[in-house]
Amino acid sequence: MIVVVMGVSGSGKTTVGGLLAERMGCGFSDADDFHPAANVEKMRAGVPLTDDDRWPWLRALRQAIDGWQADGRSRVIACSALKAAYRDLLSPRDDVVFVYLKGSAETIAGRLRARKGHYMNPDLLESQFAALEEPAGAISVDIAPPATTVADNIMARLTALGLEQEKRQA
Repeated sequence: MIVVVMGVSGSGKTTVGGLLAERMGCGFSDADDFHPAANVEKMRAGVPLTDDDRWPWLRALRQAIDGWQADGRSRVIACSALKAAYRDLLSPRDDVVFVYLKGSAETIAGRLRARKGHYMNPDLLESQFAALEEPAGAISVDIAPPATTVADNIMARLTALGLEQEKRQA
């Protein structure tokens, strides 16, 4: 099973995704690691990425998903996946579970201001919310509780949907 933990920058994708991968007993990847250097530099400079910037990045990520699936490996991926078209590219066969980390702009802005050592410029948060198309059919979770609680809530939802059992049988 492939689970994409999605949301705007600062919503907790990497932290929650890592905790979820531990609970699932599988690997974790941060989609940021798939960005070409030019994209990273644009974000560091506070320049929003365009769709033209994102398509090669998303295709590289889908290629990795195909590899994990071919090997029969489950994986949790932290990825913004802000638009429906991006999610369609990441899951063309409806073979990926999306978990949407939902929070207010105020909460997330506070987290971004407190974050150290990340290249994502906090000034880009407004553009992230502007691009966000909230996903229909995703598991949606509130990010207000501590990250461990959020990961536990996701596991409970996966289990309730029978998805965690599916992973164990694979």
